[in-house]
Amino acid sequence: MFNRHRSSTILAGFALLLATIQLSAAPIKLDAGLIEGEALPDSGVHVFRGIPFAAPPVGDLRWTPPQPVKKWDGIRDATQFSGACPQGDGLAQMMGEKLPELTEDCLYLNVWTKAPDPESKRPVMVWIHGGGLTLGWGHQGGYDGTRLAERDVVLVSVNYRLGPLGYLAHPGLSKESELGVSGNYGFLDQHEALRWVQRNIDQFGGNPENVTIFGESAGGTSVNALVASPLSKGLFHRAIAQSAWVTETNYAYLKEARVAVKSAEELGLQWAGRVLGEGAKVDSLQALRAVSVADILEKTGDLYPVVVTVDGWFMPDLSENIYTRGEQQNIPVMAGTNTDEGTMFANFLPYKTVADYEAGTRASYGVHAEKILDLYPATDDSQLFAIKNQFITDSWFLRGTRNMLEGMDKVSSNAYQYHFSRRSQAMPFMGAHHGMEIGYVFNNFGPAPVDPIDKALGEAMIQYWVQFAKTGDPNVEGLISWPAFEPDSDQHLEFGDKIVTGSNLRKSAINTLNEIQKAQLAASEGEDD
Repeated sequence: MFNRHRSSTILAGFALLLATIQLSAAPIKLDAGLIEGEALPDSGVHVFRGIPFAAPPVGDLRWTPPQPVKKWDGIRDATQFSGACPQGDGLAQMMGEKLPELTEDCLYLNVWTKAPDPESKRPVMVWIHGGGLTLGWGHQGGYDGTRLAERDVVLVSVNYRLGPLGYLAHPGLSKESELGVSGNYGFLDQHEALRWVQRNIDQFGGNPENVTIFGESAGGTSVNALVASPLSKGLFHRAIAQSAWVTETNYAYLKEARVAVKSAEELGLQWAGRVLGEGAKVDSLQALRAVSVADILEKTGDLYPVVVTVDGWFMPDLSENIYTRGEQQNIPVMAGTNTDEGTMFANFLPYKTVADYEAGTRASYGVHAEKILDLYPATDDSQLFAIKNQFITDSWFLRGTRNMLEGMDKVSSNAYQYHFSRRSQAMPFMGAHHGMEIGYVFNNFGPAPVDPIDKALGEAMIQYWVQFAKTGDPNVEGLISWPAFEPDSDQHLEFGDKIVTGSNLRKSAINTLNEIQKAQLAASEGEDD
């Protein structure tokens, strides 16, 4: 007799089995072993999460260059994201995301691909997250690579060591190193991830000879540094720096002080004193490596003054000097900033009144203060928020970006500048704020209905970014022409309510800031003599 209930149960079980088979990506063979990821429904995209690209940097490996992954037997599950590198919860709170599990064993990456086939030869884009080199992780919600993978890109996102665990320079660590250097471990992690890409990305359908690095904020700083580093040659072929954070205080010489920042080793010794406590031997590497992550976070949190260390190896000089001499990697570069980078950081400048602002500026800039006050004039306290916004936008982000772009005139590869000006509709007072362009580049707008202007802008931006990754030239048939950056014509493409070309973006202000910095440096060198 026909049993309808049993028949429906069998059919349901078969459907579940079929769905499970469809959602399991075929195993991928890496140089360290086999992995199995997930096939996303309805998109044709396969995602592989939590792939180790270096050995856990724990114990004696804390504050050493990344070491090779230990090979594994069998098939490793790659359907779950890894933990995040140790950090405070500030970024997670700001983004409204849950902070992942924190662990020093955090050197993992993720891959999104439409066709994990070695014959596909798709362009590869490697995303480097922001967060001041102290916060963030590669699988934040906004960094989902599905939309990019749908456009025939293999998208890779990476974790790298953060804060003091990623960037501590210290005389003991320098002495321990065969090269006599320390610091920059987070950048070396990024290098190791790029080496992993060179060895393995073809198994995901990617072309190891067509790799683009891109990142925002500290990720843009990373791009700026990686392109300038002689160790990067051959690891990537194009670069996109979004809102690169490059200032006179976040680059430091290993052993010598700069005008506005102590040496990287001195910063490291000061941090060691705070984390080990009064009276401790701050030169004891054994004691420092024994400090728990919990104690590091409790005692110093995100307060470690992370710097790019000019160590003579990874970073042979200040990156702006390297670009000025044209000694960076000769590859196509895209770089840009947002109109209101500074709204997110206005509280970093504590001025409440015009009098406080003028006094603070004179204390910081001395004989050059009047030039700063002329560039950013305030006559009423109500103007201070806008003044802080423009000053931070120019001095933290746009100055370094323009110097990078102008340096590209010294090499044969083209550079392209963008200016993102679409104001936030949810938070109008924040304007076109720091990080806002990321949602458009990744086409990740969240579950809320998307404004038609935003939808069209995102559609255009993802096309420009993908085209640049494919060819080194962002121009796409049917979209507004994007002129190459040249110092004389000084043209850029603006992404706002409409897409238009522009020129001379804050050029006079940036030139003045550069002149002030050069004068300060010359005066400092004169004092040393």
